Amino acid sequence: MVRLSPDVRRDVILDATVRVMRRKGMAATTVRDIAHEMGTSSGLIHHYVESMDVLLADAFERAAGEDLQATRIALAQVRGPVARLRIFFATYVRAEQDWAFQLWLDAWAEAVRRPAVRETSHRLNVAWQQVLATAIREGTADGVFTCDDPEAAAWRILSLLDGLTLQAVAHAVDIDRMSVIRWSARLAESELGLAAGSLSDLA
Repeated sequence: MVRLSPDVRRDVILDATVRVMRRKGMAATTVRDIAHEMGTSSGLIHHYVESMDVLLADAFERAAGEDLQATRIALAQVRGPVARLRIFFATYVRAEQDWAFQLWLDAWAEAVRRPAVRETSHRLNVAWQQVLATAIREGTADGVFTCDDPEAAAWRILSLLDGLTLQAVAHAVDIDRMSVIRWSARLAESELGLAAGSLSDLA
């Protein structure tokens, strides 16, 4: 194997861990799986990572953090509170890609047993909520939205998005992805005093 710097080597390990987690799930991912993915030994993995808990947390943050940053960038490129919320719903990756939401399901499940995964998933979940809450606060300040508690409204909207997505992904019920977005957008319209269809006409 080519000699790499410690930082680059850790990046390679993280990328391999994400690939394995996507195939097998977080709980079933082992050091041996990651080593096999890289074509190396388990000993090399142990040399570069503090613990399996930390490795899984860091790999999850890499995958989920990229999605969060993509939404932040997309929101920064549009003007107006309604347009920003429409972009939020359209780019909410957890409700857009089955594998991305499955990683979140894995992280929430493993959070009970793995402190590093719990801290990371909690921090990223709050970051998603803050993206939405910030958009709501800005729209309220501009007089476009009517909302007494943007923080609570953001949690309610996000919880419906995730709950519906869980049904669509984990239970394979007859809810398509656009219905998840539309129904959640309709709740946002009600929460924010918007006319019906302001956000939910996303087809």
